[in-house]
Amino acid sequence: MLLIDGNTKIYGIVADPIAQVRTPQAMNEVMANRGSGAVFVPFHVRAGDLPTFVAGLKTWRNLPGFTLTTPHKESTLALCDRLGPMAKISGSVNAVRKTSDGAWEGETFDGLGFVAGLKSQSLDPAGASIYIQGAGGAAKAIVAALADAGAARIAVANRSEKKALALVDQINAAYPGKCILGSACDVSTADIVVNGTSLGLRDSDPLPIDVEKLKPGQVAADVIMMPDTTSFLRAAEANGCRIHRGIHMLRGQVEEIADFLGF
Repeated sequence: MLLIDGNTKIYGIVADPIAQVRTPQAMNEVMANRGSGAVFVPFHVRAGDLPTFVAGLKTWRNLPGFTLTTPHKESTLALCDRLGPMAKISGSVNAVRKTSDGAWEGETFDGLGFVAGLKSQSLDPAGASIYIQGAGGAAKAIVAALADAGAARIAVANRSEKKALALVDQINAAYPGKCILGSACDVSTADIVVNGTSLGLRDSDPLPIDVEKLKPGQVAADVIMMPDTTSFLRAAEANGCRIHRGIHMLRGQVEEIADFLGF
């Protein structure tokens, strides 16, 4: 059993809602394996309270950093003093660390984790045609990482076409010609179809993608980690697709986040 005393360092994940997150379990396991003596806890913070909360964390002397998930990945960008290379490209962060001069440095590992998760299941995005639904923080990081990993074509769709177009332009500025604005027909022709939205956290959520457009043999992937198998994945599997769960994205990035945060 971990002894918590005056030397214990605190890390955590900031989210709203918070009950679905699986990062504390994964990070505490990494900490135990590394013998760091630190703890990783959930921080339930609503969007309107985020600036005050993050400012307060800066004064917390034994808190070296934190991670983020829905809905904070984009809004935290402006609260960082410095940004890592993928955070600059994608416009989102999911990990923030305190530097030696007390500044907040933000980076995103969602995309790296998603690509690593695919590869762990013998799915290489290099040369693949990909459709992704969503243009929020996780989707931005994933699109950037897929482009960096050599995907042939990435079709981006979103409820707000304006946000999808902004993401397409943002990624094409760094990886010319990789992204297009997605449409319904791109679902049927993609090798990998990704739900990059938060739809699926609740059983009552509508399906994020029209599963009738899916074809047997396609890969259907989700970024949601809880539930383990979302309604989208269940429907895709019923249509003959190979499914790829959100937990693989977490497993693909925990060690890199641990290195970044310094435990």
